[in-house]
Amino acid sequence: MNRTTTLLRAVLVTGALMCFGQATSAWADDGGRLLTLDHYVHVRSTAPAIMGQDAEIYVREKVLAATVARGGAPENRIALFVHGAGTPAEVAFDVPYRDYSWMAWLARAGFDVFAMDMTGYGRSTRPAVMNDPCNFSKEQQAQFIGNVLKASCAASYDHPITTMSSDWNDVGSVVDYLRGLRHVDKIALIGWSQGGPRAAGYAAQNPGKVAKLVILAPAYNRDMPPGPPATLPETQTPMNSQSFADFTSNWDRQVGCAGQYEPEASRSVWAGMIASDPVGATWGPGVRRAPQVPTWGFNKAVAGKLDIPFLMISGQHDKQVAPQRVRDLYADLAAKQKVFIDLACSSHNAMWEKNHLLLFQASLEWLKDGTVQGKQQGEIRLGYSE
Repeated sequence: MNRTTTLLRAVLVTGALMCFGQATSAWADDGGRLLTLDHYVHVRSTAPAIMGQDAEIYVREKVLAATVARGGAPENRIALFVHGAGTPAEVAFDVPYRDYSWMAWLARAGFDVFAMDMTGYGRSTRPAVMNDPCNFSKEQQAQFIGNVLKASCAASYDHPITTMSSDWNDVGSVVDYLRGLRHVDKIALIGWSQGGPRAAGYAAQNPGKVAKLVILAPAYNRDMPPGPPATLPETQTPMNSQSFADFTSNWDRQVGCAGQYEPEASRSVWAGMIASDPVGATWGPGVRRAPQVPTWGFNKAVAGKLDIPFLMISGQHDKQVAPQRVRDLYADLAAKQKVFIDLACSSHNAMWEKNHLLLFQASLEWLKDGTVQGKQQGEIRLGYSE
């Protein structure tokens, strides 16, 4: 049964409530007149683990009360953040540490920004199979023995929980919800890592709904399969986990300069990660859970047809998505309006590091004007001393 509720949006400057669409919303004032609203968007799931069932996609909104008072943001200032393979969107893009929230930074510049969690992540619907730690790999199960497991065990579910196609269904549901909510034809998409295939793959199929793309470390592969296999293969590792030790180790291997990231920023991100997964927080050392997502649809053929203005950013020391893969994407894109940023002293986690404001400023200029430092095309090096 469809869940239909009324979205109530708080307008602090008038003290009035305005009805905008279908979703539930709550608001808070952070003291700087920045509104934070929670939406839940209904979707008929195409994820293999819950195919055909009703699910909810969590969407966080950041917007200035002053923007609301002016009647809302114009069409070219509405954007949706799309997360990567492990970290939910409200954790990745709304870090509550100093000026590290990418969402808040754009909102303070007059944007109405949203961030969505895919099925299986964060505050969105998590299929029940994710509550069984036997569905981790044997290696990852080891950290839970003596806590939620007595011994290693065989997976109780042996197919992908979600797929890239079901992710596109989630993205499409949220995009259409926001287009209706704000009465616009197109919105911008901002992604990170596997958010590249999620956002750009969706945009390639729906160019009339996407105004611009901004992707940090897009997980592009020229030889990625063009589409799903005829039959989804069996898998013994339908989901994965990450502990704080895993998180820190993966980050530290990508440090290439002094002061690249602050421990306080890392702890803030991790606190958000654990808060977004209250079940995983009680398992072993405390982990965040995520589906292992089979990925397709973001290859050379797709890039060769993608004509949406595209800003791509690569951290100098990124060891998860090598900078050369991002350069390959730049070379393969059909879009004439495209810029590649080589960001100094940065890893895969560039938005949580010392040069994060260079990234935020570049994204702002691109979303507003379709340029970075006045350029519509080419490579730009940011943060280097020369």
